[in-house]
Amino acid sequence: MLDLYAHETFWQVVFVTGLIGGGAAWLTGRAIAQTWRPPWHLVAYVALLGAAVRFVHFALFEATLISPPSYAVDTVYLLLLSALAWRMTRAAQMATQYYWLYDRTSPFTWRVRANTGGNGVNSK
Repeated sequence: MLDLYAHETFWQVVFVTGLIGGGAAWLTGRAIAQTWRPPWHLVAYVALLGAAVRFVHFALFEATLISPPSYAVDTVYLLLLSALAWRMTRAAQMATQYYWLYDRTSPFTWRVRANTGGNGVNSK
């Protein structure tokens, strides 16, 4: 972390990347899932969000604006959070909207109901 965030403290990284950026990434993943878009849409939105997080680091704490390693680490973290939110939202959607076809098995998965005769599509 010393080389990635050379001009920032641990708490600055936790606040900006962890809380602000992480919250925005979570909401991004939920929004994309709620509008029934595929998960690859997350990549474009989170790439922009990663740039915004780097700008906030720069604007608030005078960090380096153009730092490819820091941008990559921030963006991967944001992509993981947004993908997690997308999957949780999609599992809830499938079990709620198609309740006669699917049962929710965990926060991330669903399965075909036993009484459908296996006509539905299974989740991974």
